[in-house]
This record gives sequence, structure tokens and C-alpha cells, in this order.
Amino acid sequence: MSFSKQAMLWYMTLLKWTGISVGTLAILLGVAQMVFSLVVNPAVMEEIRTNPTGKEAQQAMLLTFQDRTLPVNYLKEGDTVYVGVDGRWWRTFTGDGARVSMLIQGETYKGHGVVVLDDPGYVVEVFSRLRPTTPRWLPAWLNGKLVVITIDTSESRATRT
Repeated sequence: MSFSKQAMLWYMTLLKWTGISVGTLAILLGVAQMVFSLVVNPAVMEEIRTNPTGKEAQQAMLLTFQDRTLPVNYLKEGDTVYVGVDGRWWRTFTGDGARVSMLIQGETYKGHGVVVLDDPGYVVEVFSRLRPTTPRWLPAWLNGKLVVITIDTSESRATRT
């Protein structure tokens, strides 16, 4: 067997195992996402709804938009709520943004959310408060997208549920 045939065989084997590894990783990530959406998220959502002073409700709120409800970590400062989005659903808030409903520690708020894509300094500054334990060495593109929600003060201030 000549060197070039051995090299070709080695490269083909490497390519095959790389493909298998990438495929396996994709499947594992899909399974993890499914476990979160079917098991973890519903449990957290139930805890937030039934125990508004509990540990989960202190750290997360329920965000409802376009008939979808998700538990998300948040930072509320006055009439502004900040949310860090790690999934693809941040795209809902591009352009003119989207109307939302939020359940925060037993109180329901209405508002309008917009993703911030054009001010990296602002995003870093808000994330330093929203996610203070995130390592500083982590690239900004791995820290998710920032959605800024303005609470609609024309409606009732908050509704206790």
C-alpha cells in the first residue's frame, strides 16, 4: 500500500468519525432541549405560579408572547425589565418588537419588548447586572441576546394573581 492510499484511508476514517461525533453531539443537544421544554420548564413554571415568594420566583419570571410562555431570568428596574435570551426566540423581538405579559413574583404586568442588537456597550453593562456571575472572558456572542421590556404603565400598575 502506498503512502497516498494510507493517507487517504486515514483522512476518510477521520472524516467518518468527525461526522459521527458531530451527529452525536447534535442529537444530545436536541435531547437536552427536549428535556428542558418537557420536564424542567413546566416544573419551574408551576413553582413560579404556585409559590410567588419561593426561590424560583425570586430568580425567574414567566414571559408570555405570541401564545408561548417561558420561564426566564430577569432584572426589573423601575418600569423596565431586562431578559437575557439564550435560544432563538429573541428573533420575535426584532424590528418593532412584540407585546408581552409577565408574571413577576405573583404580579402580572403587560409590556413591549425589543431586542438590542446595535449597542454592545449597553448590552455588556446590563448583562453585568442581569448575569453577574457570567465569566468576563466569555465572548459576548455566547452570552445571549438582550431583550428590553418596557412595562405598559397606562394599564393597571400590576395585577396580583
